Amino acid sequence: MSFEKEVYIPEHVAIIMDGNGRWAKIRGLERLYGHYNGVRAIKAVVRSARKIGIKFLTLYAFSTENWLRSASEVSGLMSLYGRVMLKYARSLINQNVRFETIGDLEKLPPMLCDRIDSLKARTAHCDGMLLTTALNYGSRDELLRAINRANEAHVERFSHWKEFEKYLDTSGLPDVDLLIRTSGEQRVSNFLLLQSAYAELYFPKKYWPDFLDDDFFEAIHEFQRRQRRFGKVIDAG
Repeated sequence: MSFEKEVYIPEHVAIIMDGNGRWAKIRGLERLYGHYNGVRAIKAVVRSARKIGIKFLTLYAFSTENWLRSASEVSGLMSLYGRVMLKYARSLINQNVRFETIGDLEKLPPMLCDRIDSLKARTAHCDGMLLTTALNYGSRDELLRAINRANEAHVERFSHWKEFEKYLDTSGLPDVDLLIRTSGEQRVSNFLLLQSAYAELYFPKKYWPDFLDDDFFEAIHEFQRRQRRFGKVIDAG
C-alpha cells in the first residue's frame, strides 16, 4: 500500500498489543510463545510507521495489572523484553528511531532497567520517529504520579490542561490520534486515557502476532476515512 503526501497521516499512533496468549492457545502452545511471536509484529509496525512518516508510536507492553498473571509468564516477559532491547538496538538506530518508556520502571528487574537505559542512550541521537514503550504502566497510576509531581513542585492550582499535562509520563508527546487494539476486544484497558480523549479507535480482529504491515496500513487508511470533529459540528455539505 502507498500513501499520498497530501493525505493526512496521524502524528501519534498508540497500540494495545492484545491477543498473544490466545494466538498461542489455539496452536496448542504456551502463552509465552505468543509473546515471542509478537516481536515480529512489533518489528513490522515500527518499520511501517517509520516508512509512512508517523512521528510518534506508543506500544502497550506491560500494564500495572499484568503483575497478576502467573509468575512464570511475568518472568518470561521480563526476560523477553530484555533480549529484544539488546538484539534490536541496531535496527532502531538504522531506522533513525529513538526509544523511550512510560510507566513506573522502579518495579522492573534491574537487568531490564539496565537494558532500557542502554537502549535510550544508544538511540538518543535518532530523530526520525519516537518509539515509546509502556512498561508497568496504567493511566490511573500515571495520574497519581502526575499529582505527586505537581505537589512536589508546590503547584496548588491549574488554570489550563496544558499546565497539568507536563507532569504526566507523556510530557512532550502530542495527544494520540489513532488508538489500535488488536484481537477484537473493544476496550482501552487503562491505557493513555487522558491522552486519547479525542483519539480515533480501531479494533481489528487479528491477534497481535498476525498484525503485520498490511494490517497496519489498513488501520491508517481507516483513520483517513474518518471525519474528526473534536466536539465541533461539521457541515457535511
